[in-house]
Amino acid sequence: MGFTQVVVLTTSKLEEQLKVGTLCHELGICFLVADTRGLVGQLFCDFGEDFTVQDPTEAEPLTAAIQHISQGSPGILTLRKETDDHYFCDGDLVTFSGIEGMVELNGCDPRPIRVQEDGTLEIGNTATFSRYLRGGAVTEVKRPKTVSHKPLAVALLQPRIVAQSPQEVHRAQCLHQAFRALHQFQHLHGRLPKPWDPVDAEMVVGLARSLEPLKGTKGEPLDEALVKTVALSSAGGLSPMAATMGAVAAQEVLKAISRKFMPLDQWLYFDALDCLPEDGEPLPKPEDCAPRGCRYDGQIAVFGAGFQEKLSWQHYLLVGAGAIGCELLKSFALVGLGAGPSGGVTVADMDHVEHSNLSRQFLFTTQDIGRLKAEVAAEATHRLNSDLQVTPLTMLLDPTTEHIFGDNFFSRVDGVAAALDSFQARKYVAARCTHYLKPLLEAGTQGTMGHASVFMPHVTEAYRAPTSTLASEETTYPVCTLRYFPSRVEHTVQWARNKFEGLFCLSAETINHNQQVLTSLAETDGPQVLTLLQEVLGILRERPQTWQDCVLWALGHWQLCFCYSIMQLLNHFPPDKVLEDGTLFWSGPKQCPQPLEFDANQDTHLLYVLAAANLYAQMHGLPGSRDQTALRGLLKLLPLPVPQHLAPNSPNDLKLAPASAEYGPEQLKKLQEVLEVWSGSPPLKPLKFEKDNDSNFHMDFVAAAASLRAQNYGILPANRSQSKRIVGKIIPAIATTTAAVAGLVGLELYKVVGRPRPLSAFRHCFLHLAENRFNRWVPFAPAIQKFHHLTWTCWDRLKVPAGQPERTLKLLLAHLQEQFGLRVKMLLHGRSLLYSAGWLPEKQAQRLALRVTELVQQVTGWIPKPGQRVLVLELSCEGEDEDTTFPPLHYEL
Repeated sequence: MGFTQVVVLTTSKLEEQLKVGTLCHELGICFLVADTRGLVGQLFCDFGEDFTVQDPTEAEPLTAAIQHISQGSPGILTLRKETDDHYFCDGDLVTFSGIEGMVELNGCDPRPIRVQEDGTLEIGNTATFSRYLRGGAVTEVKRPKTVSHKPLAVALLQPRIVAQSPQEVHRAQCLHQAFRALHQFQHLHGRLPKPWDPVDAEMVVGLARSLEPLKGTKGEPLDEALVKTVALSSAGGLSPMAATMGAVAAQEVLKAISRKFMPLDQWLYFDALDCLPEDGEPLPKPEDCAPRGCRYDGQIAVFGAGFQEKLSWQHYLLVGAGAIGCELLKSFALVGLGAGPSGGVTVADMDHVEHSNLSRQFLFTTQDIGRLKAEVAAEATHRLNSDLQVTPLTMLLDPTTEHIFGDNFFSRVDGVAAALDSFQARKYVAARCTHYLKPLLEAGTQGTMGHASVFMPHVTEAYRAPTSTLASEETTYPVCTLRYFPSRVEHTVQWARNKFEGLFCLSAETINHNQQVLTSLAETDGPQVLTLLQEVLGILRERPQTWQDCVLWALGHWQLCFCYSIMQLLNHFPPDKVLEDGTLFWSGPKQCPQPLEFDANQDTHLLYVLAAANLYAQMHGLPGSRDQTALRGLLKLLPLPVPQHLAPNSPNDLKLAPASAEYGPEQLKKLQEVLEVWSGSPPLKPLKFEKDNDSNFHMDFVAAAASLRAQNYGILPANRSQSKRIVGKIIPAIATTTAAVAGLVGLELYKVVGRPRPLSAFRHCFLHLAENRFNRWVPFAPAIQKFHHLTWTCWDRLKVPAGQPERTLKLLLAHLQEQFGLRVKMLLHGRSLLYSAGWLPEKQAQRLALRVTELVQQVTGWIPKPGQRVLVLELSCEGEDEDTTFPPLHYEL
């Protein structure tokens, strides 16, 4: 089989599987079987008897900053306070770098550790080592693991099955026997059982009953009802099942090729039989599931032609046309969602296609770069299924577009699918679904982890974004940390990103729009403004005329950032500076930096100058150069400049408090004078940061600057891809996880579209492909609140029908008391108070006499949006306690 590394069989007969599997096992070729039968999927892996996994886990090696190391046996390592919540475990191997004093540990062979109750680490004997002074990092060393797999011929009777609980083990064993019985049935009859044919299904059960028992099991009886259900729908083929199982199989192929992550051991069974009617409900009839000679026959075989027709009537809103959105559109096209004359899908996304999207957003090609995602995705989906009408809307769903995504729009929508990478956006879309009582299907990924969730009005809880995740979406760092005391690689990358913005964007905008920007600066405080002024003045002193001028500027800036400014900082805070309490100033989170010496032969040094010089040239409208050999030769001829135009800050600027004293009217006056000299010159070109264009030098500059900054402070630098992920706040996404969660969403879609289902039918899902974790669970029911005789959940509202003529506020309050028994204390629209029982009688009487819409307009300036049918009000009532949240009041217009 030549240089083949992996063989995957799908829709294959057992005889072929055994023949190919035996050959692959003998030749040391990784072998997989992936298959689906209706709503059940099977995956088998045989990676050989001695397969080494070089990187067993998805996580990067743990790295933590060191606070102190004791001399002793064992030596005790204390981590810095910000890394107390670490994830080191007993037996982990670690190594060390950047330690001052106890240098014997730097670059030592990996040492095993023991984690103490207080979070400190035992690191072995350090009694004879030098005394620890400061700094350094401890880094996990990942150990390869070896796995041994049995060939299919053996594993068929001795299955090792991935399962998340003992209950799942027995169910998976029964599904294993069901697949074996289906293979036998197919061998005997040359076909699979007819859809929902009870005679064929009973034959499969009989075959399963007669199979040789599995070895190494507890001998639990065969679940014949489960086997029969599998057989009844086994002739079907479903796109969501294929997406889910295909994604898992594809990840196993990547594991085999890359030797990264632990492979499955060795069988995986996944079923979504909860999509079928529950006990007591009528089952699909054979005649309704017979083939129609159409593209949906595989789906009709499971759910029936009537269900297929209902799918085609649907109109769904898809929010987001990124990686998951593309997969969902493909799924919608394949299952026929909205493919009927009165159905359809609306996709909303305002982003443009970027080059970095192409690895996982398969509806886009290189020819689509720069086009709007929603429009391209709609065209591509229509090519997959010409019966499906996809309407693109190139806008966000947020409060500014509620005049478009309002009452009229949602009255035509049957459900919403959210494929968003922002929790704030998900939260908003979910709130709109709750308001309009629309089902919400939602999915997300992070690397090889993914989830899919379903939220059904009056059945499940409503969507709630994790508080911790919302809090961490926007991470900011103190200015003094970025400028003087970085301790993490994220600090260095953010510093580099800020440098790009100040040097190549804000400074150019300041020069081009000097009067407007000067007015803004005059109203601003802080050291960041002082830095910008210094950078602007530096650019203004001499406009470059040639490429060599740009190189000289870039070299001067290298000297300032990585040599002179560090020397100035150390001049004010020497390495041996001691605070009043006797501790070293450069200790704890403050790492003592070291100035760098420029060397054109070092790649990172050269890359910084190359990128900075090209960006400077772009800003001034000059041609640049990519010739690194010529640049290296030029740098050898140029003297190292003393960057006087960007002189290091004075010691007074190094105080931890904002250095506003160093920035005042005299600096603005000086800047104004220089700007006036430039007023007749051609404008500069501000460079807007673009991380995904590999030819524009943007990421080259940031990556090189961050790496050099990390070298200054003894921090393990980020590589280019890591820098790109940090600066872009990118949640890692890969095609396998994306396809898997889209498949899981598709399975829940079947339940949402079908007949009304109880809570027990729905499933939230979580998977971690790197760790072979696959969890599905029933969502929580919505919490019930009570107030006297009223009960409600988050899905309920107090409806007040429109009156003719319209009600006054007085009549509305009387209606609420008569209809619901509520004595209103306060009534609000948004944050505006419309009525309070605590007001003086004169003010109450004035408000009570107004019609409700007139009152809202008078107090808030509200203007009804086109097509708006309901005015949403909030209320509190007499007798409520602190935890009571009344349903929103929907006042019909």
